This record gives sequence, structure tokens and C-alpha cells, in this order.
Amino acid sequence: MTVPPAGQAVVTSHPDHVIGSGTPASCTPAAVVAAVAAGGVITFSCGPNPVTITMTATATVANTSQQVVLDGGGKVTLSGGGKTRILSMNAGWEQQWPQLVVQNLTFTDAYSGTRQTGGSLVYGGGAIFDEGGQLKVVNSAFLGNSCYATGPDLGGGAIRAVGMYLASPVYITDDTFSGNSCSNGGALSGLYANFDIINSLLTGNKAIGWGANPAAAGTPGGGSGGAIYTDGDQYNLSVAGTVMRDNTAREGGGGIFFVVNAGGGALRIAYSTLQDNPSGEFQNVPGIFDSVNGQDTHPIVVSSSIG
Repeated sequence: MTVPPAGQAVVTSHPDHVIGSGTPASCTPAAVVAAVAAGGVITFSCGPNPVTITMTATATVANTSQQVVLDGGGKVTLSGGGKTRILSMNAGWEQQWPQLVVQNLTFTDAYSGTRQTGGSLVYGGGAIFDEGGQLKVVNSAFLGNSCYATGPDLGGGAIRAVGMYLASPVYITDDTFSGNSCSNGGALSGLYANFDIINSLLTGNKAIGWGANPAAAGTPGGGSGGAIYTDGDQYNLSVAGTVMRDNTAREGGGGIFFVVNAGGGALRIAYSTLQDNPSGEFQNVPGIFDSVNGQDTHPIVVSSSIG
């Protein structure tokens, strides 16, 4: 599928900050944290070979930035070491800026252990958590990331985006999500956020909570959207040129859980393959639960295979 200019990678030939001085040892987690806080275009100089940087603290985007671009050049893996979320941005609900762009990076073994509690939405998002602003992820891989295992609306083993700037979708372009897990949305979770998922692969992701949302009596809640879990009012989800296989959910939507509570919206699937995404308890299309304004509906499907 042709990617719109807004969903394409950013040119990083003249970076504002470079992490490292040419050796793997110079590419430290502290340097990643400092560069992300400083903002602007960020690249890496860690030597000629692939390198893994194990984060010991979350790198947080400062709201004083308009744009933060983190480009791994196809050689950098950021690991959470099984206990750390890697990137976070809290721009404020539906604010336009900053824009966070992540490209040519691999994220592995990130974890967010924050539980869902009343009055807070800062949970989920094992590798990346984003409230407000804009988010674009290009040519990157998310492998084996996770977040807390239960909670009715807690999600996003790899990425959670909430209260985003609605005039621009979250772009997921040419990305791979494999082996990620969370209560809901093993790979991706959105709340009041439009998503465009283009030319991507989502396989083997799991929604492992149980009791759905709202949580059934005697359960902790969760378990929907094996690959993708989205909720909120008046938003859209577009999946194009994408393959989704072997994702699972204990409750609804082994592949996709899409619920628009009010204001309308649409799930559109074009030139994609969604196969073998079992739903444990409910679906209204194979591997999909699609509900708009309180009514079960079907996605708009164009030249796609769903089964």
C-alpha cells in the first residue's frame, strides 16, 4: 500500500543529537534518556554492528519539544530488560504537540507493571505510552513486550495511545509486532485515538486478561483484542496492506476489538489478510469484535481475506 507523506519516515541526515561516539559502550541508557528529554532529531553512533541498549529508566519526552525523532538506523535495539517501559510522552489530552516519531528501531522485553486504577489513564503501553500529541512509528519491530496482565481497559503490550490529537492518526507504518501481551490489546491499545496501520505484520500477540470491560463479577477484567484494542468516542481505525495471524484473546476479538461508544466511527480493512485470530468468548466477524454506538456492526472490507 502507498503510504501517505504524513506516515513516512522523517529525514534524519542532520540530527540535533547523536547518542554514542562510535562504540557500543558509548550508547548508554542514560544517554538515551538525556537525548529524548532534549528533543529534536536523534540518531545513534554505536559502531558498525547491531547493538542492544537495556534501559534502566523510561525515556520521557518533554512537552517543551515540538518534535522528537528517534532513529535507530536499523541497528539499535532498545530493551526493557523485562521490567522497564522504554518511552513515554504525556502531552495532555488531545493536545497537538509534541509529535513523537520512532523509526528504524527494535523494542524488546519492555514492561509496564502499572495497574488500572480509578482517575488515572497512565497504564499499559509496555514499550511506548503516549497521552496526547501525535505519534508515528515507522519500520520498527516490537518483540516480546508486555504490560500488566489484568484490568478492564488496560492495554497495549507494545504501544498504548490515549487522548491523542484527533486531527492526525497514530501512524503505524511498515512495523512488526510479535509475541507481545497485555490484559487487552496484546500489541496496540488506543483510547480516543485514530489509528492508521499500514503495511505491517502482527502475529502471536495475546490479550491475556479475563472478564471483559466492564469487568464481569468476580473477575479483574480484560482479555479483548489479541492484537489491537481500541475504545472511545468518534474515532476510526484503518488497517491497510497488513497481515494479522495467530493473535489470540481470552474474551472478544482475537485480532481486533473496536468499540465506538458514541459519535460514530468506522473500522476499515483494505488489502489485508486477517487469519487464525481466535476469540475466546465473542466476536461478530472472524477474529473481530466491531461495535459502533452500541450496535454490533461489520467492518468496511476492501479486497481483504478475513477468516
